[in-house]
Amino acid sequence: MTAIDSSTAASSTDKGPMFDEEEERIARAKRVESVAKWALPIIVMSLAIWYWDRLVVWNDIPHYVLPGPGLVLSTLIEDWPILSEALLVTLKITAMALAVAVAGGVGLAVLFAQSRFAEMSFSPFAVILQVTPIVSIAPLIFIYIDNRIVGLLLCAWIVAFFPILANTTLGLKSTDHNLSDLMTIYRASRWQRLRYLQLPSALPYFLGGLRIAGGLALIGAVVAEYVAGTGGIGSGLAFRILEAGYRLNIPRMFAALILIAGTGVLIFATTTLISHLALRKWHESALKRD
Repeated sequence: MTAIDSSTAASSTDKGPMFDEEEERIARAKRVESVAKWALPIIVMSLAIWYWDRLVVWNDIPHYVLPGPGLVLSTLIEDWPILSEALLVTLKITAMALAVAVAGGVGLAVLFAQSRFAEMSFSPFAVILQVTPIVSIAPLIFIYIDNRIVGLLLCAWIVAFFPILANTTLGLKSTDHNLSDLMTIYRASRWQRLRYLQLPSALPYFLGGLRIAGGLALIGAVVAEYVAGTGGIGSGLAFRILEAGYRLNIPRMFAALILIAGTGVLIFATTTLISHLALRKWHESALKRD
């Protein structure tokens, strides 16, 4: 063994324990972070519910002003047949609006990417729909459309449509110029360029817009039902909240609000999972870092 090899081996031996300690520290930090990611939200939420309950008890607040969490939970269980039916209606409107928004937004984004004149012609209408409050449009929609479900669907679609369109259009235009030039060199057709270059490049942008549009579709469905204000069979959670408010049934109102919030969280979690599964093997935003 030469002198250089001996010195190198000695140096690596000396640094071994230090590197082991650093790796152990990093591993320990990762374990703490993985536990804290779940434990901290649960602890904070539990403390918030406990404070809510104590606030009602300490101030002796009537249940028709602010019900306690126990009363809200019992109301949710007792009124589940009514609230579950309303939840299914709201979920149906939200899911259909999101599906139509995805189909229309992606289709129009592809058209914008292929034709500059189409983008200049139709993009102002998309912007107008986005910036106009749905509360001001909904009454007109329900005047001109007799079918209540179609009216609710249209209102929710208007709210959810623009994020899909804007993000997908941005993604289709954000392709690597070097890869685009390579496509030109190999004389790729417009369809080949779209299929093998633009659509894969736009996928992360589209999924980001999908996460936004999922929540907005739920908001649009709830706001539209507030404006529609009709009950009976086929009523969603928004009408149940209005009905509970008129009757001063505040526990049922809180139960319906919890269902709406839970639905929004479920939609966000589902779209986030879809994004992770689609991007985890190749995109920087989803790759695990050491």
